[in-house]
Amino acid sequence: MARLRSLVTGYRRFRETGWAQQRERWTNLAQGQSPKVMVIACSDSRVDPTRIFDTDPGELFIVRNIAALVPPFEGDGGRHGVAAAVEFAVTQLEVEEILVLGHGSCAGCAAALNQRFAGTVPGDGGSMSRWLQILDVASDAVRARHPGALDRAAYADMEHVAVQASLANLRTFPWLAERERRGKVKLHGGFFAIDDGVFHLLDEATDRFEPA
Repeated sequence: MARLRSLVTGYRRFRETGWAQQRERWTNLAQGQSPKVMVIACSDSRVDPTRIFDTDPGELFIVRNIAALVPPFEGDGGRHGVAAAVEFAVTQLEVEEILVLGHGSCAGCAAALNQRFAGTVPGDGGSMSRWLQILDVASDAVRARHPGALDRAAYADMEHVAVQASLANLRTFPWLAERERRGKVKLHGGFFAIDDGVFHLLDEATDRFEPA
């Protein structure tokens, strides 16, 4: 209950400040949303896109999950949360840009690299293991580049290639790839370094993340 009370206290501060100060914006947002940017980010509590980019309510359409991953397109009629969100953002909201946002000290990327949850069952890491299989090919490549004991450089490499893997998977969605070809939507890779607060953008021509 103490944690919930803390949330309610925070809500009351929000009502007295942020909500009251932007009353007109909230009135307009009650009629609908029209964000132009979608951000696919990690669920990590330290990486809040609205804080990092200092945005107002209604500016970003955000999906968050472990390691900011996008699975490849699967036309099997299954319930795919990320695919549904991307489809809604692109075809209904008609966002113009999609940013895959990775970050430093990502536990999901670390687990993909060191295979922490390999062989586990649901409730004991099995669901994590299944999800992180999205990065199997990428993590194999990183381990090949960093033989021996895994160090910080290897984990940083994994955090970067995870962003690139999700961008590649986004391009397996036929309707999204077609819109990108026509210039209707642009895809970007980004990386937020928690320790120094620097945001990097991926230059896909050089495969390098450069400070924005």
